[in-house]
Amino acid sequence: MAEKLRIDKYLWSIRVFKTRTLATEACKAGRVKKAGVNLKPSYEIKIGDEYQVSKGIEKKVIRVIDLLHNRVDAKKAVLYYEDITPEEDTYRFKSVFHAPVLVRDRGTGRPTKKDRREIDNLQQSDSFWDDED
Repeated sequence: MAEKLRIDKYLWSIRVFKTRTLATEACKAGRVKKAGVNLKPSYEIKIGDEYQVSKGIEKKVIRVIDLLHNRVDAKKAVLYYEDITPEEDTYRFKSVFHAPVLVRDRGTGRPTKKDRREIDNLQQSDSFWDDED
């Protein structure tokens, strides 16, 4: 007899989302896909299937290894899925944290028109922003 498990419950149980409600909302918003097709929260998963999950700026591709009906600790949860996210995507996510951060000294007031142009030129010349197109 084949076991049935909803995608929202599975994503919650393997700790991709903090609550089941967040997992359900992600499905409804189109952030959970299988082969580019949006999945409903009630979609029944199968062992061996691959799913694309977007969570904020992070994008993951996971393969179902086994079904997990209840939430468990993180060490046990990783035994039920395989993270097959391509390395390029993993490094792109990490590179966001190494992007330059623009900091202005406190009390210097609003940027002048010249300051604004310099800030805009700096942001446009940054290679990270050019890769997003």
